[in-house]
Amino acid sequence: MLIIDVTYRYWQNPTATKKEFTDDGFFKTGDIALRDESGAYFIQGRASVDIIKSGGYKISALDVEREILAHVPGVKEAVVVGLDDPEWGQRVAAVVMIEDENQEKEKEPMDLKTFRNHLRQDLAPYKIPSVLKIVDQIERNAMGKVNKKELIVKLWPKHE
Repeated sequence: MLIIDVTYRYWQNPTATKKEFTDDGFFKTGDIALRDESGAYFIQGRASVDIIKSGGYKISALDVEREILAHVPGVKEAVVVGLDDPEWGQRVAAVVMIEDENQEKEKEPMDLKTFRNHLRQDLAPYKIPSVLKIVDQIERNAMGKVNKKELIVKLWPKHE
């Protein structure tokens, strides 16, 4: 494996260097990864928004998003975020776009109960979203990424 050292410090800022680098010189990117038995790495997401802490559990928002897309019929796009909660720390919330043709054909409209029922077989109860927002569009930045912090502020203004 080839490792390229892009930088080793912040220019003329030793305080930032100490904060953002490990003692052995590695830069803290904020990415969360898992390494399997064969040595392969799997990026799980960003520590700041893609790891939800609820009821003492650490939940990967990206894992929940994958399960929603795989098991909830008619979901075109899904974004999972953590909403601040005084009892649980954070609540798992899902923002979804429904396929247009599904809205017309679906016998019952998508609601939280139906949505959660689709996930019960494949997710632990604490990972299943307890909040659901159905939207027409999920905004993305110029790089095609969803800014989850902005999405939370827009859809749940009290969480600013």
